[in-house]
Amino acid sequence: MELIPLPAFNDNYLWLLHDGRDALVVDPGDAGPVQSALQHWGLALRGILVTHHHGDHTGGVAALRQATGATVYGPAREAIPQPVESLRGGQNICLLDIDWQVIDVPGHTAGHIAYYTPDVDGAPLLFCGDTLFSGGCGRLFEGTPAQMLASLDQLAALPANTRVCCAHEYTLSNLRFAAAVEPGNAALAEYARHCQALRAQGLPTLPSTLATERAINPFLRSREPTVVRAVQAHAGAAGGDIAVFAALREWKNQF
Repeated sequence: MELIPLPAFNDNYLWLLHDGRDALVVDPGDAGPVQSALQHWGLALRGILVTHHHGDHTGGVAALRQATGATVYGPAREAIPQPVESLRGGQNICLLDIDWQVIDVPGHTAGHIAYYTPDVDGAPLLFCGDTLFSGGCGRLFEGTPAQMLASLDQLAALPANTRVCCAHEYTLSNLRFAAAVEPGNAALAEYARHCQALRAQGLPTLPSTLATERAINPFLRSREPTVVRAVQAHAGAAGGDIAVFAALREWKNQF
């Protein structure tokens, strides 16, 4: 299998997974890069996976379905261009002879889902849309801090070697915020240097891994004493886990 992040718009990635013959694509906000890739590698598009309803994730769905006949899969609780196979957490689908588990991850939007499989070429793979970013998480447009924290807890519980395929190249800006929260985090400083070198070469910082995110991402570390103290110093007494997480997210909104 080959996993390819196709750049789109200013900072989106449309993830393409293929076996040299058949392919699936995740969150195709723009049909153009996908059609070019299919033509370049001579691939047949078999499935379109959608994580949530925002236009930069769904804008190319109708054109790709019409051009290829690919089946579209998306969250049952959100309006996705029809026809679509509606999915909820706990369901499984099989694409490219791979079993994909659907995980409900509300927070960024009310019905956001993620797609996870425990083994593609020897390692797990997660398509998480705009729920989890490298060094960050999505804004809470429709969900609550409690929902987002619970969603991130679900993702953080997946195996450490899970490849995290986020939908945006937000890593460097996220890491600047993470460094403000945990300036003494050596793993974070090392990862930031690594990502800066990648971007200097025009390369994507993604996929990340859950092991990395657990070590450097303040939104997966919101219960760590260093993060709690930083949030309390920034926002005052923050209360319990959800209040700390909410204050952390608001800090990032204003950063």
